[in-house]
Amino acid sequence: MAAKPDQAVTLAISEAGWLSTFQDLGREDSEHMGVPCGGAADQHSAAVANILVGNSRGAALLEIMGGRFAFTPSQEIFIAVTGTPAEVTVGGIPVPLWQPVCVPARTRVVISKATQGMRNYLAFSGELDTPRFMGSAAPESRMGFPQQLTRGQQVGLASRYRGFSQPYLGQPLFRLPVPVPDLSPEVWTIDVVEGPETERTPGIRELLSSSIYTVGGKSNHVGLRLDGPVIHPTGLGEIVSHGVPIGAFEIPHGDELIILGRSRTLTAGYPIVAVATKASLPLLGQASPGRKMTFRWISHAAAVEHLREQQRLLGQLEDRVHNLFAAVGLPLAHEADPVTPPGTRAA
Repeated sequence: MAAKPDQAVTLAISEAGWLSTFQDLGREDSEHMGVPCGGAADQHSAAVANILVGNSRGAALLEIMGGRFAFTPSQEIFIAVTGTPAEVTVGGIPVPLWQPVCVPARTRVVISKATQGMRNYLAFSGELDTPRFMGSAAPESRMGFPQQLTRGQQVGLASRYRGFSQPYLGQPLFRLPVPVPDLSPEVWTIDVVEGPETERTPGIRELLSSSIYTVGGKSNHVGLRLDGPVIHPTGLGEIVSHGVPIGAFEIPHGDELIILGRSRTLTAGYPIVAVATKASLPLLGQASPGRKMTFRWISHAAAVEHLREQQRLLGQLEDRVHNLFAAVGLPLAHEADPVTPPGTRAA
């Protein structure tokens, strides 16, 4: 069956939340040129949102951080909202997160009252009209590419979606094996592996695994700043500036613990006493100021297995969506084959 031609949809943004941006999974192969990969803070939620509407995992979508976000489409559209628990309504009717949702033309969608975590992700079946920098829609403010949405903005969407019969908006459209993270614990446990200065910091293992840390108010995509006890490495002297991975635990000269995020600077001269596993990074992307967390040491082999299982569940969902959408005539991305998202090549 021939694919339907794209139709032009306008999304009228009437409320933009505290900070809403265009996002995707980040830039591939940019860091050797000194540009951070960037991308969605919670890569898992972003990938699932796109999968649920038939897009490729790395398609552009919206990252919404707090407040109320509202828009009205000019034509009928197909969306999914993932991330932290929140209230989502279509024409005033509550609809579920982590499920595909049909939105009639000229019907207002509102995302509000987020709890537990920091960010929601809103994906649309089709391709959002937004600029790219080095091949990615992800913001890079230091390069003059903020990608922030504002109230009154008109966003274009090219979509092959032409509606689907769904008489009960409040009910799940399909039953899908969606891997939904649990953000409900009062204290989150983050898995970590050794860093280059772990052994040069006596007592750091016991300290991180037995202490409770609190996310500070100055945290952002660059990194989380944590309040809690620290131990400084001994006998290191001056550290030559070196490359730092996403999830690195840095201890600067002050008594502060920093976990680096996707928009970090690429080199630094601070000791790295631990590194968050890649499977734990999406949870860190949901950590809001005041969030409490502790840390669990695991082996590198266990970290690899956790990441593989996370990716297996995404692949399982992707396969189910592709088969189901093909059967009922819902549109799929032009490139239907699963792709490996940025940053999943190693643990």
